[in-house]
Amino acid sequence: MNKRILLLACLLAPLLFGTVGYAGEQRILVQSTTSTQNSGLYDYLLPQFEAETGQQVAVVAVGTGQAIKNAMNGDADVLLVHAMQSELKFVDQGYGIERFDVMYNDFVLIGPKDDPAKIAQIKTVNEALSALQDTKQRFISRGDDSGTHKKELRLWKAANLQPAGQWYLETGSGMGATIRMAVEMGGYTLTDRATWIAFNAKEDHRVLLSGQTELFNQYGVIAVSPVKHPHVNSSGAQVFIDWLLSPHGQQLIAEFKVQGQQLFFPNAQKTAAN
Repeated sequence: MNKRILLLACLLAPLLFGTVGYAGEQRILVQSTTSTQNSGLYDYLLPQFEAETGQQVAVVAVGTGQAIKNAMNGDADVLLVHAMQSELKFVDQGYGIERFDVMYNDFVLIGPKDDPAKIAQIKTVNEALSALQDTKQRFISRGDDSGTHKKELRLWKAANLQPAGQWYLETGSGMGATIRMAVEMGGYTLTDRATWIAFNAKEDHRVLLSGQTELFNQYGVIAVSPVKHPHVNSSGAQVFIDWLLSPHGQQLIAEFKVQGQQLFFPNAQKTAAN
């Protein structure tokens, strides 16, 4: 009897695993940023997408640099990040089909309420970064090749500054952990506004600099190329992108709020081609 059961199990195993594999192939795998995940945007959007389309989505939330690397390795059907230069390079190198604007918000410089570097009295990003370097006030950088880290490095470069020393710390962590360290150490950091709004342990920290054009934060979405990676779920990726860029998807993004504040502002210019 035991031998018969064992034989039956061996005969059925390929069918069972094949069924699981087939179901997995129908899932849409999205490589994205920690800001979209930590803000709660996907928790809000995906149940509605799945209910309307019948397709399941799995999100891997990491820094933009890592998300792009994962997508280049074929571990994604869709890439949704916020580093336009890197996104365009991803497409130019043949890893993505086409890039589309989805939404935007902005970056903000946060720091302690007493603001020893007097950032709140400054009007430009260059002057604010110079003040941080001159006063050697602790600045906490993500240091993880994320979209926020890429933006931060570009801002230091534009200000002709090279931050270094004990006052400049790199966490190598996500935005939430970096904000937490800045709050605990009484330091400053650059963060996307969505993560800051959704962050609950602000203590006496607040936004000290915002609104400058250099702090604009655009998000883009790209379908991974089946030419590079034939196994990708191209049809599912297209459905997801079309839905995000549609008037309905854009309206849902606009309606997403945390503590009464809108976190992302839709700005898709066109719908992805079917």
